[in-house]
Amino acid sequence: MARIHPWTPTPKALMKISGLQTAGTPGDVGANLHELDAACRRARAEGAELLITTELFVTGYDIGDAVRDLARTDLLSPAREIATSHGIALVLGAPEYDSGACYNSAFFIDPAGAVLARHRKNHLFGELDRRYFTPGDRPAPVIDYEGVRIAMLICYDVEFPENVRAAALAGADLVAVPTAQMQPYEFIAEHLLRVRAWENQIYIAYVNHDGDEGSLRYVGRSSIVSPSATVLDSAEHGNRLLFATVDPHTVRQARKANPYLADLRPDLFTPSARATKDPSC
Repeated sequence: MARIHPWTPTPKALMKISGLQTAGTPGDVGANLHELDAACRRARAEGAELLITTELFVTGYDIGDAVRDLARTDLLSPAREIATSHGIALVLGAPEYDSGACYNSAFFIDPAGAVLARHRKNHLFGELDRRYFTPGDRPAPVIDYEGVRIAMLICYDVEFPENVRAAALAGADLVAVPTAQMQPYEFIAEHLLRVRAWENQIYIAYVNHDGDEGSLRYVGRSSIVSPSATVLDSAEHGNRLLFATVDPHTVRQARKANPYLADLRPDLFTPSARATKDPSC
């Protein structure tokens, strides 16, 4: 039997969350922070307690060498002030510079402006990611926030089932996924996320860019998916806020009804997961 994190939700557990699908303003930190401020205001007015942005929201993604230069500046302080001014938590996508390396990161910022956790994208996709970023070397952090356990992954990370399974086994109720999914990978947003949610009985909030940026054309199609693989809210294209309510009790009930995690036999898979890659890969 797989080991599941022994956690019981506090009485205050229902949480309304929001996700900001947007084209953003590539390379213009000030404009993106202005958009973040407006989105936080709208989300909070609708009762949301958490806003999730896109991957590298603060700077843009396909902006060339500027992403490294901007990573060396203070991108978090103004975002922390925005979170505080609206009394809302953030999962914020931004580049991060640390000890000579640049990371594609997501930060969990609480309404007091404290950074509770960071995730550094641990699976880099393609030449663009690898040109500018160093991969993170840790699994998704799981934050216990207001009775909901929240994990963070970034874009390509969620396409590896091991990442989401690790978060579920660590007791996560929700996986927040800032993303920058481009053509021709619409099927990831349309199909794979529902599978990830179902096989782990977990909420997934997948928040994507839309429109064109540099050489990329983003597919939009952001969505928030329930543990039963039901799409609770989605946006095909355009700038839009998504909303849904996360209920840890729903997660517990789903895991009782569909006991994949309880029935999992990790003893069969751990050796293969550590095996040397086939040289053809």
